[in-house]
Amino acid sequence: MKKVTEINRRDFFKNAALAGAGLVLSSGTVLASGEDKTAFIQSPNSNLSTLPTRKLGPLEVTGIGLGCMSMVAGTYNPTPPKDEMIAHLRKAVELGVTFFDTAEVYGPYGSEELVGEALKPFKGKITIASKFGFEIQNGRRMGRNATPESIKKVIDGSLKRLRLETIDLYYLHRMDPNVPVEEVAGAVKDLIAAGKVKHWGLSEVSPETLRKAHAELPVAALQSEYNLAERVVENQILETCEELGVGFVPWGPTHRSFLAGRFNEYSRFDSQDRRSQLPFFSAEGFAQNMPFLRVVRDWSQKKGITMVQFSLAWLLAQKPFIVPIPGTISPQHLAENLGALNVKFTDAELNEIRAEIEKFKFLGVRAPETAFIDQ
Repeated sequence: MKKVTEINRRDFFKNAALAGAGLVLSSGTVLASGEDKTAFIQSPNSNLSTLPTRKLGPLEVTGIGLGCMSMVAGTYNPTPPKDEMIAHLRKAVELGVTFFDTAEVYGPYGSEELVGEALKPFKGKITIASKFGFEIQNGRRMGRNATPESIKKVIDGSLKRLRLETIDLYYLHRMDPNVPVEEVAGAVKDLIAAGKVKHWGLSEVSPETLRKAHAELPVAALQSEYNLAERVVENQILETCEELGVGFVPWGPTHRSFLAGRFNEYSRFDSQDRRSQLPFFSAEGFAQNMPFLRVVRDWSQKKGITMVQFSLAWLLAQKPFIVPIPGTISPQHLAENLGALNVKFTDAELNEIRAEIEKFKFLGVRAPETAFIDQ
């Protein structure tokens, strides 16, 4: 079982006010600067709040989105109550979030169903991204399948679950080694022509694959893991996105809560928790990796923000086309995440941070050369 110790997060969250980070959500919505720094105050006459936006190719979305994988069973959490997650998603919209990320394989199907039900009242006001590319049989993921025939079949299920006529952003979740990416692009091109998809994206592919796909059908966004600890995409992937005008969506922006200071060297995970399978989160991994949190904690304290806000703000500072999608089932953590949008770094600070993080050797992160291999 997981043994979790929070390192300063909650105490620090109270002391490092979101308002202190300067987050103002709208003229009628501000994060409280009084005794409860996790609360927000909304004017009864205000509509949706406004947050800073960024571009993913032609798509304009809030600078931080909301990942919806952990809102259903199957990866990290016990299954949260459905009514609470519906309220959580709707509150995110009220706070100004316009970008929501799901996939057919999350659940499977449950995350799309939840997102569809919760966000139906906001159709046309938000951007919903989903993903395809896995074979699902009897409720289980059976392997990769991105044949044109499969793509054109599974889109209808996603549209039905999401209660949409058109999916705003439709990603290939992982490359199918048996299907050239040009064929995938051709199938998605047909879906766009049919009005079922507006834009498409890829996930965890190499610069070469991204170029091939983009030449066939312009790619709006690439979604891959990126955070202070896992930085393999800095090896020509971000550079290629910038050259092609492709947005970048980091999943795992807090490295599965490691950068939140949630764990200590004694933390262990239930076998159902994805982290139990990863060397980074093994006993040996924690022994080697835990000292890195001193860097995160020291900079957070220096900036007067939380460790999560520092981690997200650092990502935002790397490129203007980066839009992280931290997943959370907590309204307090959602508000905390959004506080990162107003954190600024000087060039000197970014250089100093870079020098510190590049000194550290992690156990359980990808080797730089794997950037050139589709994952």
